[in-house]
Amino acid sequence: MYRFLLSARKWVATALVALGPLSAHSNPLPDLRQAGDPTLQRGLEKVVADLGLAGEVTRGDLAVSLVDITEPQHPRMAMLNGDEMLYAASLPKIAILLGAFVEAESGRLTLDPQRMDTLTKMIRVSSNEAASEALRWVGGERLIEILESPRYGLYDPRGAGGLWVGKSYGPEGAYRRDPVHNLSHGATAFQVARFYQMLDADALVNPSLTSKMKEIMSRPGIVHKFVKGLTGIPGLAMFRKSGSWRDAHADSALVEANGRKYIIVGLAHSEQGGEWLVRLAPKLHGLVMASAPAATVAQR
Repeated sequence: MYRFLLSARKWVATALVALGPLSAHSNPLPDLRQAGDPTLQRGLEKVVADLGLAGEVTRGDLAVSLVDITEPQHPRMAMLNGDEMLYAASLPKIAILLGAFVEAESGRLTLDPQRMDTLTKMIRVSSNEAASEALRWVGGERLIEILESPRYGLYDPRGAGGLWVGKSYGPEGAYRRDPVHNLSHGATAFQVARFYQMLDADALVNPSLTSKMKEIMSRPGIVHKFVKGLTGIPGLAMFRKSGSWRDAHADSALVEANGRKYIIVGLAHSEQGGEWLVRLAPKLHGLVMASAPAATVAQR
């Protein structure tokens, strides 16, 4: 009987992973590939040019995605180098967070207060020790299976790649580098944007667990990059994860402000990359706030 229950649980978990991304109301999420908005795209290109960063984009040293999800069923997206996979340092810790919550949803992992504290440290203050511990709970190969699954599709080994964790955040070597770009911790701006789109729509895990994920991702403990650039804007809430290692700088966030929501992702390969993201954040915020349709976003 015990063996039967284990087999049944495994079957249910496999079936859940096979499902495509669904919202809290079981409606398929809009495909961001079809959400390109010419006006927003021109605005993004102008912001980058005005900041003197067009050359960095041309060289492939800067990737940006911006998605207005004020109306979730009608997203508007703009991106530059959105499918260029770059080393993203600690930003892919959001993948470990997802893995832990997927395993919790399936019943294979209990998120007790101690584990929730570990996950919070991994995200808010980017603790490498906490990230490595959480990765052990999930398992490296299991995490890759989740990222590549049809349910999430956050990494495409036959395409541009995406969100990838193939190494702990400790001194150990990589257990599996990504097959597209040979990175240990990588991301594309497009797939990170999809992560946040699914987070907002309760499509990563069930609504109860989503609320816990968002709590962990709220109140960033490191004030730099996007957080620094958006400091002082009244009524702004942010769910965020950044990353820094040598000349790799990354940031990502779901932002809510004045009844509007948007996703912002930046990946930079330069010693000045962190400052680029500081400068980009308020300009892109202003772009969305000036062009987004008037709508009232229900507060969760």
